[in-house]
Amino acid sequence: MNSREEILEVLRELLVDMFEVEAAEIRPDVLLYEDLDVDSIDAVDLVVELRKITGKQINPDEFKAVRTVDDVVNAVSSIVGIE
Repeated sequence: MNSREEILEVLRELLVDMFEVEAAEIRPDVLLYEDLDVDSIDAVDLVVELRKITGKQINPDEFKAVRTVDDVVNAVSSIVGIE
């Protein structure tokens, strides 16, 4: 993943495949828990998949403050070194 847009696209694919979320519903401002019905177990599963894709160690505690799709993009950007 080389850009924020690429991270968003990968995240969109994961949310669609893993949680059967409609791709059109996945926008940066969408709340993961309230709007997409992602629960804490789903969030851990998402972190595991992101870890596999990025090849980086991701501590689930780093994602405790994540609330929106854009928050996930920001967190992954930071982990992989994209400004």
